[in-house]
Amino acid sequence: MFSKSKINDPSPQKADPAKSAGHDKPQDAPKPAAHSGDYKAAAPKAKPPTSILSSDLHVTGNMKTTGDIQVEGTVEGDIRAHLLTIGETATIKGEVIADDVVINGRIVGRVRGLKVRLASTARVEGDVIHKTIAIESGAHFEGSVQRQDDPLNPKGKAADPAPTSGSAPTPNKSAEPKRD
Repeated sequence: MFSKSKINDPSPQKADPAKSAGHDKPQDAPKPAAHSGDYKAAAPKAKPPTSILSSDLHVTGNMKTTGDIQVEGTVEGDIRAHLLTIGETATIKGEVIADDVVINGRIVGRVRGLKVRLASTARVEGDVIHKTIAIESGAHFEGSVQRQDDPLNPKGKAADPAPTSGSAPTPNKSAEPKRD
């Protein structure tokens, strides 16, 4: 009977191979694209775990990451990260730049962060440039505190040359008419 239905309807046979051939090509093309798209979409979503520098580790040099770092040891150099946690046993000698800085240990150097928190066990010797700051009772701090909207980018260096060059021509122009 199955053979008879195919013989009786020649148009479905012609349409079925055309449809199946047409479906095979589009199905094959989207599958690799969808698979590669799924792979690419999954890769950026995975957040790497926090890097932990143990208390017996001594690092000399700069560190930079877009992830999170927890320091329990000693670092002589600058650190740049997304979230930086300075443990109670940690000592940092250098500049610290992070979106979020939690200080439980010792830092000798400048701290730049959108959100800076000095815990009661913190010891900071240096300037803190921040958007928001919290200093717990008992924290030891020697330095200045300055609020900036974007503390991660040093604006002072870029802003100083522009006003100097812009204001230099103005006094010269005003000085020339007074001489005449």
